[in-house]
Amino acid sequence: MRSRVTMVLAVAAVVLGSALLVPTAYARLSGGDGGGSSGGSGGADVAAPAPSPPPPPTLAAGPVSVDFDGDFFSWALMDRKTGNISGAKNMISTSSTESMIKAWIVSDYLRQFGDKKKPSAGMLAMASAAIRKSDDGAADKIYFAAGGSYRVSAGGAPNPVIQRAIKICGLTDTKRGTVKKYEGYWSFTQMSPRDAVRLGDCIADGKAAGPKWTKWVLDEMSKVSGSVSDQHETYGGGKWGIVDGLPASIKAQGPVSIKNGWTQLGYDGNWHVNCLAVTDKWSLAVMMRYPAGRSLSYGARTCASVATQLVTPQPGAVLKVPQQPAGKL
Repeated sequence: MRSRVTMVLAVAAVVLGSALLVPTAYARLSGGDGGGSSGGSGGADVAAPAPSPPPPPTLAAGPVSVDFDGDFFSWALMDRKTGNISGAKNMISTSSTESMIKAWIVSDYLRQFGDKKKPSAGMLAMASAAIRKSDDGAADKIYFAAGGSYRVSAGGAPNPVIQRAIKICGLTDTKRGTVKKYEGYWSFTQMSPRDAVRLGDCIADGKAAGPKWTKWVLDEMSKVSGSVSDQHETYGGGKWGIVDGLPASIKAQGPVSIKNGWTQLGYDGNWHVNCLAVTDKWSLAVMMRYPAGRSLSYGARTCASVATQLVTPQPGAVLKVPQQPAGKL
């Protein structure tokens, strides 16, 4: 009798406990006030961790397709964090630098003043005009003051200003001009896109202009002015190309320093157009030669197209975020 009573009481206890537990578990599952999800007691849901925000857009190695009509087209991109350089298969091939090299000429000149001296106000204004307005006369004055010359040195080596660029910036493809009449001129210096991005990195990291003047040079490069239609005999507008191919989300991250080079040369009947841009993350160069019958705008659009195709992630791309495991009771 006692054992039967004991068994009845035990069964009743199990049934009563189950009746109490079921509503509590149901409340947890349904988000009700069962005490599981809002209180501090054990058994609360584990919230799925929030997905990490996507990295900001940048330029990164990738395929580039350009419908180009001309004698030469190439490009190179340096990841300034790693030093890796990617680009076209012919990125070690060379073309004339034109005004692109003015950024180096100004940097080389200013570095020679060191930390304690500075150029006269007149020469500093010339240095600014050489970059912002791509003024040839101003660039010549800075070039000669830095130790440059149009004479070809013994053995046909580049002049001292260009030699220092090769040495300081670690350039491997750069050499003096190949057109006999102009081989000593700075604008005819032969440079590859691979060396051009090295040059951009050299200017941005301080080796070119030195610690005192680097910020000044980069700031001047970020303030280049004038459009492709603003062209004159010895100077012209140079704010176009790569910078036009960048989305606002990249420009908002910080200044984009640029220096383009462009000339319509009679000796080969071509436009020689180069674009260089550098930020704290990357350095990009596009170089080309195409028939004089086309406009400068053709080269500017080509530079912009290369930049746009290298934007990562592409505007409008859907970022796939791995799903987090569901929380468990």
